[in-house]
Parts: sequence; C-alpha cells; structure tokens
Amino acid sequence: MNSKRTIAGLAAATVLLAVSSGAYAKAYDYAKVISAQPIVRYVTVKTPVTECWQDTEYFTAYNHPPGVGRSTLAGAIIGGIIGHQFGSGHGKDAATVAGTLIGASVGAGAAHRRAGVGYGPVQYSRPVERCATRFRDPREKRIDGYNVVYHYHGQKYATKMPYDPGKKIKVRVDIRPAG
Repeated sequence: MNSKRTIAGLAAATVLLAVSSGAYAKAYDYAKVISAQPIVRYVTVKTPVTECWQDTEYFTAYNHPPGVGRSTLAGAIIGGIIGHQFGSGHGKDAATVAGTLIGASVGAGAAHRRAGVGYGPVQYSRPVERCATRFRDPREKRIDGYNVVYHYHGQKYATKMPYDPGKKIKVRVDIRPAG
C-alpha cells in the first residue's frame, strides 16, 4: 500500500515538472546580422630591439727588445752583490735591496740602448662589434569585440560580442505566459 502511494507521488511530480517546464520553453532561432563593427583600442607595446655596429678599438702595447729579461736579472744579481758589500746589520740588508733595484734598472736600460729604435710603446687598433638594446614603442590596434546589430521578426536588436558573428546570429527565443 505504501509503495503504491510512493509510485503515485513520483508520477504526479513527473507530470507536474513536465507541464511547468513546457510553460517556459526555450528555443533557438537565427537572425540576420545587419552590421558588425569592431570595437578598436590602441595600445603601446614596448619592444626591445638590439642594434649592432662595427667600431675600432685602440690599445697600447709595450714591445720589449729581446734579452731585456736576462739583462735585468743579471743587473739585479750584480747590483745585489755589490750592495751587500756595504753597511752592517740591517743596513747591509737595505744596501742589498737598493743594489738589486739599481742593478735591475741599469741592466734593463742597457738592453734597451743595445736594441736601438723601434722598441717601446706601440699603438694598435682592431675592429670590434658593439651592440646596444633600445626599446621601440609602436602603437598597435587591438579589437576588444564587436558591436552587432541584427534583425529578427521585423525588429532591430543590438548586442556586444567577443567575435564577429558572420552573416547570421543564433538567438534564444524565450516563450513565457503573460500575466
């Protein structure tokens, strides 16, 4: 007995639901598009551009004549030996250091004098590529959507859409009872 009531209640609820949803039927139809105008805005886009060019770099090199190292070393040794002959205690150490420095200078100078002209600072140049990054700020057109005007059953309607709908637009037809 109880199950018959339950089945009868479910059947009544199903019929009621079917009747009530039929009262608010939704259908779709197509309307003719009269115009679709793009909604345009301009934006500035910052774009990095790397530009490179050839440049000339100048630098100075010091050309040593051959044998300067040997002459400087020999002069330092001989000067150190001679300087060691003078003074006593810490003075003897100072005289040795001074003799070494003076001897090295005399030996290097002698090597430069022997070598003659053509040795010393020389300026060179070489090509180098230099690059810099600059930013361009061009303005670009962006389409934010479309203002669409369409015709449906003798009436004109307007809406905004995110895309161009083409020649026709799908519209929802909503039928409701008056009152």
